[in-house]
Amino acid sequence: MTLFSIEHLRVAYPHRSHENTHWAVDDVSFRLQPGEKMGLVGESGCGKSTLGRAAMRLLPPSTQIEGQVTFQGQSVFDLTPLQMRKFRGEAVGLIFQDPMTRLDPLMTIGNHCIETLKAHSPKLSAKVAKEKAIATLEKVNIPATRWNQYPHEFSGGMRQRVAIALALLLQPKLIVADEPTTSLDVTVSAQILQELTRLCAEENMALLLISHDLAIVAEYCDRIGVMYNGKMVEMGATESVFRHPEHEYTRSLLQAALHIQSVEETDWGQGGISLLSFPDSQSPITDSQSPILRVQDLKQHYTIEPNFVERIFKGQGQTIKAVDGINLELYPGEILGLVGESGCGKSTLSRTILQLVRPSAGKVEFLGKDITNLSRREIRQQRRQMQMVFQDPHACLNPAMTVGQSIADPLLIHQIATPEEAKQLVLGMLEKVGLQPPEVYYQRYPSDLSGGQQQRVAIARALITHPKLLICDEPVSMLDASVQSQVLDLMLELKEEFDLTYLFITHDLWLARFLCDRIAVMNGGKIVEIGPTKEIFANPQHPYTQTLLAAAPLLARA
Repeated sequence: MTLFSIEHLRVAYPHRSHENTHWAVDDVSFRLQPGEKMGLVGESGCGKSTLGRAAMRLLPPSTQIEGQVTFQGQSVFDLTPLQMRKFRGEAVGLIFQDPMTRLDPLMTIGNHCIETLKAHSPKLSAKVAKEKAIATLEKVNIPATRWNQYPHEFSGGMRQRVAIALALLLQPKLIVADEPTTSLDVTVSAQILQELTRLCAEENMALLLISHDLAIVAEYCDRIGVMYNGKMVEMGATESVFRHPEHEYTRSLLQAALHIQSVEETDWGQGGISLLSFPDSQSPITDSQSPILRVQDLKQHYTIEPNFVERIFKGQGQTIKAVDGINLELYPGEILGLVGESGCGKSTLSRTILQLVRPSAGKVEFLGKDITNLSRREIRQQRRQMQMVFQDPHACLNPAMTVGQSIADPLLIHQIATPEEAKQLVLGMLEKVGLQPPEVYYQRYPSDLSGGQQQRVAIARALITHPKLLICDEPVSMLDASVQSQVLDLMLELKEEFDLTYLFITHDLWLARFLCDRIAVMNGGKIVEIGPTKEIFANPQHPYTQTLLAAAPLLARA
C-alpha cells in the first residue's frame, strides 16, 4: 500500500486581484512507499519547500491549493484539527532548515523534548520521557550533560541536531526533511543522514529529503525528483538520473555541482581524491612577506553558569573552551580555508579576530598592529580594513532598509563619502556583484530578493569600504549549487580586482578545495592540521582530517 501520495498539486500564494495567478507549485504528482528514500532537488525559489509545507497543511489559510495529498489512503486536506495534530509528529516528522524557528529561546533543550513527548503521550511518566529523550539526543550526538542548556548556548549545527532529535522522538512513519543538514559539517551531516537512513530501514520509515546538495541526495536517496519553476521536470532512480539526465535543467545543476567539486575521474590520489584540479596558489608565500593577520595563542573561554541545584553540589560552572590556543598567520592575497565541524569554534574565532567579542587571552595583530587592546573607537577604525560576510544574508540585512541604504551604510558610518557620492559608489558596486540594472536593485528591499541575490548584497556591503581582509563565515552554505558556483566565481573575480585576502570559513571540504590556497583544520577549539590545499587532500596527517575527508559526499562517486 502507498504510504504517501501527492496528485496534481498546485499551490499559489495570495496575490493582488489584478495579477495573474502564479503557481509556486504547478501540477506535481509523486508517490512514496514505506521505507523509500526520495530526494527533491532544485534551486532556491523553485517550490521545493512550498510543496513540503502544503502537504503538511502549514501554509497560510489564504493560500490557493488544488489537488490531493493522501497518507495511508486518507486525505490530509480532510483531517480535523485534532487528527491533524496527531498526523504532524506521530505520522509525519518535520525537520526545517532553520532550527531557531523550531526552538523556543525560553525553554531548555530537555524541556523541548519532554513537551513534545507529553503533548502526544500525556500518560508517559517524567522518568520514562526523560530516558527516551536522552536516548534520542544521543543518537544525534548531543550528550546528556547539555540537557539543561538553552538554544542560544548551542552552535547552529547543534541546534539543527536538536531539531532532528525532536522529529525522531515520536517514531513517525515519514520524515519530511527540508534542507536538514545545510548548517552542518560533513562528519555530523554524514552521521545524521546515516542515522536517518538506518532508522528508515529499521522502522520501515519513508524519507522525503528536500535539498540543494546533489551529492547528499546521490548518496542517501533511492529516487530523485528535480523541480524547476514549480514543476517536476525529471524523476527517476537516483543513479539513472545522475548518469543520464534528460532535462536541460538537471544537466545544468549537475554541471554546477561538478564545477565546484572539479574532480577528474582519472588519476586518483589517496582516498579516491583526484590530484589534478587544485587551485594554483595566486600568491606564493615568500619568507620576506609579513602576514596581514597574525593570531597568537588566542583563547576564548565561556563559563556556563550553574543552576541552583548544581551550585549546591558542584560549586563552579562548566567552562567551554570555544577557542583554545590558536596560532595562525594569513598572508596578503591568500585564501586560507578554515574547516571543521559545527561547534568546533570556527565562528567564535572569526568574531574574536574582528574583536566583536574580546578574547580571554592571546593577541590578534592586523597589519602589524595589536588590536586586542584598542578602544572601541579605534577598533571601529580598524574594521574599515577588515570586513565580514555572514552565513545567513537575510539575518544580517535590515528588512526596513533598501539594498542601496544597506550597502551605503558603512560609507556613512566611517564618513568616507557624502550621501550623493555614496549612491554612485553603491551603484558601481551593485554592478560589480552582478545585480543589474543597479538602479532597480538599489530601490529594492531584502525581502524582494532570492537567497543568492541577498548574499551578493552582503558581499557588496562588505567590499564598499575597500577592506584588505574579508572574513567569510559559511557565505554560500545556504545557496543551491548553481547559485553557489556563481557567487564563488564572483568572489574570485573580486579578489583580483580589489586585491583582497580571504579567511574562508566553511564545513564544505569541496568548497575549500575549489577556492583555497591553504587549509587549516579545526577541531575542539584547536587547529589540528594546516598546510597547502593539495597536501591536505593528498596526504592528510591528522586522524580528524582523515575522518572529514572520508565523510565528504562526492558527486563523482554517485
